[in-house]
Amino acid sequence: MDNADRLTDEVECLLQNARLRSELEPFLDEAVLVVDTHQMPTPAENQFLESLLAWESAPILPIANWFEPALSLQPAGQLDDLELHLRLHEVIQQLFEKQIVLEFTDHLSDRELYQLISRDILPSREKKVNLPDNRLVWHCVDEANDPELWLKHYATEEERDMWLEFNPDATLPQSCPPPYPRRLPR
Repeated sequence: MDNADRLTDEVECLLQNARLRSELEPFLDEAVLVVDTHQMPTPAENQFLESLLAWESAPILPIANWFEPALSLQPAGQLDDLELHLRLHEVIQQLFEKQIVLEFTDHLSDRELYQLISRDILPSREKKVNLPDNRLVWHCVDEANDPELWLKHYATEEERDMWLEFNPDATLPQSCPPPYPRRLPR
């Protein structure tokens, strides 16, 4: 790349920076001040500003409405075990294609996971951020509200030791593999 091309790229990068800063002006608050953009090269700052703009302008929609047509599930009681298993894995793949990753599912049977998706995930209103590296990670166990389940099936030994340090009067549940191991898309 010669000097003229390099200069053209730098000018385009600075123009993009000015455009992004202008578009972000209505959204700026003290949270943006946490990142010192003066220490970033302009291309990295532009990438950061693009992600901020994508976040700020993203619509908040029920996850079901991220799909065209909206994703809906047949009631679990209307499906036999094989039909439910096949539909569950089809839905998990559809969610993954929209960059929704499910974690900590192995304590749930197929029917329980299907119902959790239908009852909790699909109606959940979330920002639909259209960035290639953006993922919505859905933990299917809440470590804070159900620490015993998390400690029993998912926590590493280090996490279990740390939990015990913060909860010295508690009893640490025995670690064991979850009953429904699955391979989900990552």
